[in-house]
Amino acid sequence: MNDPSQKYQSLINWLPKSPLSVWHADIAQQINEQLRIERWGDMPSWQQSLERLPEIDPLTMDFSQSVTIGDPGLMDKGRRLQLQATLMDLHPWRKGPFNLYGLNIDTEWRSDWKWERVLPHIEPLKDRLVLDVGCGNGYHCWRILGEGAARVIGIDPSPKSVFQFYAIKHFAGEEHPVDVLPFGIEQMPKKLKAFDTVFSMGILYHRRSPMDHLLELKELLRNGGQLVLETLIIEGKEGESLLPQGRYGKMPNVWFLPAADTLISWMKKIGLRNPRLVDQCKTTTEEQRSTDWMTFDSLETFLDPEDSNKTIEGHPAPIRAVFIAEAPTA
Repeated sequence: MNDPSQKYQSLINWLPKSPLSVWHADIAQQINEQLRIERWGDMPSWQQSLERLPEIDPLTMDFSQSVTIGDPGLMDKGRRLQLQATLMDLHPWRKGPFNLYGLNIDTEWRSDWKWERVLPHIEPLKDRLVLDVGCGNGYHCWRILGEGAARVIGIDPSPKSVFQFYAIKHFAGEEHPVDVLPFGIEQMPKKLKAFDTVFSMGILYHRRSPMDHLLELKELLRNGGQLVLETLIIEGKEGESLLPQGRYGKMPNVWFLPAADTLISWMKKIGLRNPRLVDQCKTTTEEQRSTDWMTFDSLETFLDPEDSNKTIEGHPAPIRAVFIAEAPTA
């Protein structure tokens, strides 16, 4: 791509008269910098994969109950196998599942299960401006759109995840007001105070400073906007948290795993209103596992083979929890 920002022309055209107007002057340059071919040696092959995707009117699509695009009758088995081979060039597929013309992309994570846990507890997303921080390939962005959001912006610094999103949007249609930008939260304008809802799901424990991350999220919300935060926690009392020495579940970049009440106290400390725990569950090997679409190690090998209540390193096994809070009203 000579000018990667062209993928985002609809978003860029929308920005000047939007609550994000301050971003308009810089965003195209930011996109082009993040997706420079010199930074990502595999990017030409990902682009070639996109160019091999067939042009076909899906006739039907659904984002409210799943991410399903295309009538299976429009694609015979041979074309479906070709599509599978093309999309496999973007392996590993971690977030999903997606269904394209009857082809099931069985991703590592059953992200739809997480969505079912989150959705009952949040403010309705209809007509809202929504940001999904660390969104991966944008699975939840499509589900947010399916709830009637006015515009959805996902950000993720992994370029392969961004190209996976491009592949899905190729079939869904460029007209949908949903985009995944190749950014970390550091690339967002400071103190925007613009989004009605901000999601941060599976990010907090990867941040060296969880308080700074919470502040960044708060400053992206408009007055009274809602934060939806999903993260790993430990069982324990207020003030307790786990800072793993070395790896956690084979992951090298895990920092703070707080007790639920500890995280609530952090959220109160930075001025978020009414922080509360709305869901908590143990991660299972049915929800996170290796598949044909993600053939690397997954949760099963991250746990102690003798005791699934512990990670391979001896830490408490993953417990995921959802927290909701609101930004101050003024």
